[in-house]
Amino acid sequence: MENKDYVKIRISCSRKENWKKVCTEKKISLTSLIINSVESRILDDERKRVLKFIEKQDNVFVKIETNINQVARIVNAQKFIAKKELDDFLDKLSEIIILKERQNKIFENIYTLLSK
Repeated sequence: MENKDYVKIRISCSRKENWKKVCTEKKISLTSLIINSVESRILDDERKRVLKFIEKQDNVFVKIETNINQVARIVNAQKFIAKKELDDFLDKLSEIIILKERQNKIFENIYTLLSK
């Protein structure tokens, strides 16, 4: 376990109150605010928002995948799909692939930030 030490800094009372207000809004400690700011790390509240965003994105793609499966079931049951419907469906699949690739790149950047 790492030994802990204290760092004393002098700031105006009004600045300290502003910092504490920021901490209250972000639901983080003053220590966390200072350390993460000095070390250019992502703040805990931002980390939580990012993780919530990732979870939301994942839910969106789960819904899309469910819709794809429903279309596949209908086609399998009917044993037929019109050319136009098939082309539209394939266009949507291509668009989803592009969006998923973009999302994955964004996630890689996010994970890099979170690991700091």
